[in-house]
Amino acid sequence: MAAEQSGNQSVERAISVLRAFLEGKPELRVSDIARLTGIGQSTVSRLLATLESARLIGKDEDSGFFRLGMDHVSLAAAFLNGNPVHREARPVAQRLAQELGLGANVAVRDGDSLFYLCNFEGALAPKAHVLMGSRNPLHATGLGKCLLLSSTAEQRRALLGDDLHAYTVSTVTGHDALDAEIERSRARGYATEVEELALGRACVAAPVRDVTGEIVAGLSVSGPLSAIDLQHREAELAGTVIEAADRVALALGYQAHRILAPRG
Repeated sequence: MAAEQSGNQSVERAISVLRAFLEGKPELRVSDIARLTGIGQSTVSRLLATLESARLIGKDEDSGFFRLGMDHVSLAAAFLNGNPVHREARPVAQRLAQELGLGANVAVRDGDSLFYLCNFEGALAPKAHVLMGSRNPLHATGLGKCLLLSSTAEQRRALLGDDLHAYTVSTVTGHDALDAEIERSRARGYATEVEELALGRACVAAPVRDVTGEIVAGLSVSGPLSAIDLQHREAELAGTVIEAADRVALALGYQAHRILAPRG
């Protein structure tokens, strides 16, 4: 039993070391990782050596800095290639980005946040970073609102808690306001977000359903306010995004007459 507990602790510490690289810096020193994880430097050094031998960590011999190993890319590819939503949505999103010049994104819900399965950037919405694999809040994004469409008000309060974090002055921070936004999005079949997560950005999103009728993902187009231009283009973009989301849903086996009501 003691050996099993020790083994579990080692695994948990190794996971903490890997997650330290999610803090925003691609390269870290042993001391950085120790500070971020609360694990002693000698233990961090041993864990890094083990992870390096497994090709999950790489080391720059000149600087002594550590970075994530390339085998993470192989693991991510294995996950994505086996995910039916990613498999069906990827070409649809890629085509949207090319045709509209906007960002095209696909996300699923992971607990109380959304998780990006893929994103493509059009000429009008360039980004210096990749969204795939990152997370964003549900209440402050169009994609997140789509992923909440099948939930009840009580379920949203239990999932998100009482305090909805404000990212900008436009973020919805109260559940009553979020409830109204969800109802409006449900009625029209799509959700919008204008500067709720980041200033100068907007998006239009639609839900993706699977063969059971459950909402399993959201698909959106996003970009700078000037490119999205919701004042003049909302109806056009909403129709395009809904059509794209429906194509993915049909590929997943969804049939329109099987829409499910929110579960109480």
